[in-house]
Amino acid sequence: MSQQNTMAIYGGQAVIEGVMFAGRNVNVTAVRKKDRSIEYFETPKKSVPWVASLKKIPFLRGLVGLVEASAKGSQHLNFSAEAYASEESEGERAEAPEPQRKSLGENVTMILGVAVVGVLSFVFGKLVFTLVPAALEEMLFGTVFDNIFLHNLIEGVIKLALLVAYILLISQTPLIKRLFQYHGAEHKVISAYEAGDPLTVEHVQKYNTLHYRCGSSFIVLTVLIGIFLYSLPFFEWDSIWERLGIRILLLPFVIGLSYEFLRFTNSVRDVPLLRYLGYPGLWLQKLTTKEPTDDQVEVAIASFQRMLEADRRNSISMEQNRTVGA
Repeated sequence: MSQQNTMAIYGGQAVIEGVMFAGRNVNVTAVRKKDRSIEYFETPKKSVPWVASLKKIPFLRGLVGLVEASAKGSQHLNFSAEAYASEESEGERAEAPEPQRKSLGENVTMILGVAVVGVLSFVFGKLVFTLVPAALEEMLFGTVFDNIFLHNLIEGVIKLALLVAYILLISQTPLIKRLFQYHGAEHKVISAYEAGDPLTVEHVQKYNTLHYRCGSSFIVLTVLIGIFLYSLPFFEWDSIWERLGIRILLLPFVIGLSYEFLRFTNSVRDVPLLRYLGYPGLWLQKLTTKEPTDDQVEVAIASFQRMLEADRRNSISMEQNRTVGA
């Protein structure tokens, strides 16, 4: 029987030649080296009281969580990219003089810089993905008819077409193909864990590469929910600039609503009729996930188990600290 309602909910993301999993107290990435060894990267989760409070508020928690995930995820993606690049240039690095050790201040600055770039990249990408389809639809069909819902529906179709074309284009590169395989491995591990199965390659490989709680599903939901939100009577526009301005102003609401709906579809995925609500996102995942090899699943399992162990250690440490302070 599924244990998803009685255990912590975990998420993750694929990185270059590896997988990152986010725990309650730590984020862990495992990447496969060319010598077949596995290298790990851990970053603790530091609770900020006001951020933790915001993440408890429905509709707002999705926006806060997404920005936070973009910042954290960029650090781990940067680690995997550096590990991959360092192996590619291993010969050159061996001949170069030994670099000086970075100071603590330099390391902190680098981490903060990567986090800021990750958040800015997310914001920029979301704005482009939101505004370009609206502008295209306005230029192509703005004077053809007056039906607001039809305009928004065509805008949504353009968004999905651009998204699918982009995914198909980048998936032609060997690096992205492997990234999508690790994405599938991440989903398989989470599904096996939530089902209570042993985290072995043999058991994990039995599961599907699709998962209801995936970011790919979230992207589809932002498109679908945007169509209906933009079509409300008080969001009509008279010019392309008003239309684009409305899209920017409503973007946080689209994100918040999409996050809540994603949580809902995940909670009802075992209900016969309601499970179909999550199918549009699963269809997109057929493009963003691929069947992983046993080696890739092994890396995903190693990352997940390392995260669970780190979470257990931190939980024990916090409990001991509370006992001492009592």
